[in-house]
Parts: sequence; C-alpha cells; structure tokens
Amino acid sequence: MTPAEESKPAPSPIHAPDRPPADLAAAAFFDVDNTLMRGASLFYLARGLHSRDYYPTREFLSAGWQQLKFRISGAEDADGISQIRELGLAFIAGWEVEDLAELASEIFDEALATKIWPGTAALAQRHLDQGQRVWLVTAAPVEIARLIAERLNLTGALGTVAETQDGRYTGRLVGDLMHGQAKAEAVRVLAAQEDLDLSRCAAYSDSANDVPMLSLVGLPYAINPDRKLRRYARKHGWRIRDFRRARRAARAGLAAAAMAGAVGGAAAAAAALRRTSLGRHQSPLAMPLRRRHSPWWKLR
Repeated sequence: MTPAEESKPAPSPIHAPDRPPADLAAAAFFDVDNTLMRGASLFYLARGLHSRDYYPTREFLSAGWQQLKFRISGAEDADGISQIRELGLAFIAGWEVEDLAELASEIFDEALATKIWPGTAALAQRHLDQGQRVWLVTAAPVEIARLIAERLNLTGALGTVAETQDGRYTGRLVGDLMHGQAKAEAVRVLAAQEDLDLSRCAAYSDSANDVPMLSLVGLPYAINPDRKLRRYARKHGWRIRDFRRARRAARAGLAAAAMAGAVGGAAAAAAALRRTSLGRHQSPLAMPLRRRHSPWWKLR
C-alpha cells in the first residue's frame, strides 16, 4: 500500500434506513368499537354473515336497530351485556374456527376496513413510529381483534376468548368478557409480562366503562367520548379527541332517518319474514341458522 493510499479516509459504512429505536417500556392500548372504528365491529360481522345467508333476517333487523341506537347515543347498554353474551355464544356454537376466521377476513376487507377512523389510526401509527408497541383491547371476540390488529400492522390484541374443542366453538367462554374492569386487569397482566411502565403508557377509549383501563396509564385519551366519559375526562384533565364529523348534524340526521324509515323498515321486515315463512331456500352451509339468537354487537 502506497503512502497516498494509506492517507485516504476509510469508506463510510452503509447505514440501514432510519428506524425508531425500540421503546420497550412504553405502549398504547386502544379500544375498538367507536374508538378505532365507527360503530360496532360485531354488527358489521353480522351484516356480512346475513348477506351470505348465514344469519336470519329477523335477528339482523334487530341488530340493525341496536346499531342505530349505538350510533345515535354513542353509548352501550351495560345492563344487557350478560344476556347478549349468552345469545352470541349460542349462535357461534358448532361453528368451525377456520370457517368463521375465513369469513371474518372477507368481511373485514369488504366492510370493516372502511369504518376505521383515520384520526385514531394515525394516533396508533404515531406510537409505532416512536418504537412503541400497540395493542387492541376489546370485548369483541379476540379473533376479530387480532384480525384488525394484523391489518393495521399493530402488535397484537386482547379480546373475549370463546372456548373451542376439536376445531369448533363450544358456545362457552374462557374466562369472562373483556369488558370494563376485565380490560384493566388484562392490561395490568400484560404490562407485567412485557415489563411495561404504565406511567409511560397511553390508553384510548370512547366509553366510560373503560375508565378503569384509562386510569391505569399515564396518558389516558377520551376518543369520540360518550357524555359520561367526556365529563370525567374534563374533570380529570384527560386529553379528548373527537373525530366524528358534523356530530350534531349526524345525530339529528340519524334520528330523522330512523323516524322517516320506520314505515319502510316495518314493510321490509314484514316482506322478509313473509319470504321466510313461505319457505325461502337456505344454503346447506348455513347450519348456525338453527340457533336463532343475536350476537354481541355493542360490546367493546
């Protein structure tokens, strides 16, 4: 090597594209229904199943009314949670896990993906960009929660777990609904397992039922909050984000549409029930229709 060559500076190393350093002590927890997405995820699943002749018209019309009330009020009916849980479990009993997972994936792509609030998705992405992990925490079935998390490239999901045996749903739960205090307990357990510092973590929800989870973290956010949570958040100085457009106008429009459509809805229901009573053909694959129950739309 000549003296001239020895004096040349060493070549600069090739660096990989900049990536945020992992912040393993902080994480974010997002509720799903009306927080990450508009409306109730299980209603959209029921609608997709109904369109494929897997869900009876009578129950679907009832589900639509529950979804309408949910969209207008922005609040869930906590008193009916236990009953809805039992009806939902009875409906899925006997389903093959793989079949329902395949249908749920199709329904997400055709319906649920367009219901994601861009503002909330941006908040989740911000945490990812900071090197933090992001989990969904919802009372919806964990299969749906994991599907949404996968589509949004999130870390994972905590949800209600339905028992399975030999690849089929039994109609029973493993543990209890991921709702209210149960969410807080699940987050606390996860934080211990992952060595998270909850004082540096964030949580996002629209419902006052999630105050226990929101109170666990150092950065609680009320997203599209119901009235009770909005009052609580203001009182405690929590951050509030409302991504609903023309909120009052939308509520008034939905209420007006409900009133104006009552006659038409009744006629449609009567026609649908008349077709059913006349022996409308059912797909042989639609075996769960023998369990005529409504699933758990409004749980979050």
